[in-house]
Amino acid sequence: MTFDYNRAFSRNLGLVTADEQIEISKKTIAIAGMGGVGGVHLLTLARMGFQKFHIADMDRFEVENFNRQVGASMSTVGKEKAEVMRQKVLDINPQAEIVVFSKGVDEDNLEEFLDGVDVYLDGLDFFVLDIRKKLFQRAHEKGIYAVTAGPIGVSTAFLVFDPKGMSFEEYFQFEKADTQHDKAVHFLLGISPKISHRKHIVDNSTVRLNQKKGPSLSVSCQAASAAAGAEILKIVLRRGKVNYVPWAQQLDLYENKYHKTYNWMGNKSPINKIKLKIVKRILRKKYS
Repeated sequence: MTFDYNRAFSRNLGLVTADEQIEISKKTIAIAGMGGVGGVHLLTLARMGFQKFHIADMDRFEVENFNRQVGASMSTVGKEKAEVMRQKVLDINPQAEIVVFSKGVDEDNLEEFLDGVDVYLDGLDFFVLDIRKKLFQRAHEKGIYAVTAGPIGVSTAFLVFDPKGMSFEEYFQFEKADTQHDKAVHFLLGISPKISHRKHIVDNSTVRLNQKKGPSLSVSCQAASAAAGAEILKIVLRRGKVNYVPWAQQLDLYENKYHKTYNWMGNKSPINKIKLKIVKRILRKKYS
């Protein structure tokens, strides 16, 4: 069968116009990380009709990835994540243009990774913090919208950065964190000011911050990509309300609750400074 873009994505029409679908097809999305959430991000956007991507990941699939990573299966164990996900997109849309960064993103290729990009979508592991900051900072400088949406407990927390608004560092205040552990707490509190997912954990021994380890479910990854996809749709089509940082949003699927928090001044606010001290102390005692 010959691939036909219009036919493949015709069921999108009605929720987007034919002209908007053409607009979607022209946008370039960069996604760093093709694992638990990044891979789902990629396939979600591909099925919406996005067909220009920059994707990056240096890892290969392992059996431990099976519970949540869409590219992980017996046939892909040992294979490069980025290449596996590239092939999955081409199976959906053979016309897709996908630039693969098989060594991940670092300071040497960061500029190339973001070149010509309309939206940067964060798919990095929670504990990958330093290069995450640099990606968001450079996207901000280049006028690129940036979205982070990830699984957290049985929920998803997501933020949208307007390049004309508050930057990643202004919001998270990583420079005020002395250690990687403290940066992780700054990131956690920034994406989830309510920390509602703390009620989801039934076995504290599965969380080891010093080993950069924590539990994750596929349903949370799917929810994260649904949220990210909807936000990106609104951004590129320039319609619908987008709650930009310092707004923080969390959809708690376990508690059946939606939290939208105006996180005034981000982690620089007096309230968050107190929260940071408390959370750092609790996490060191409970999960390190």
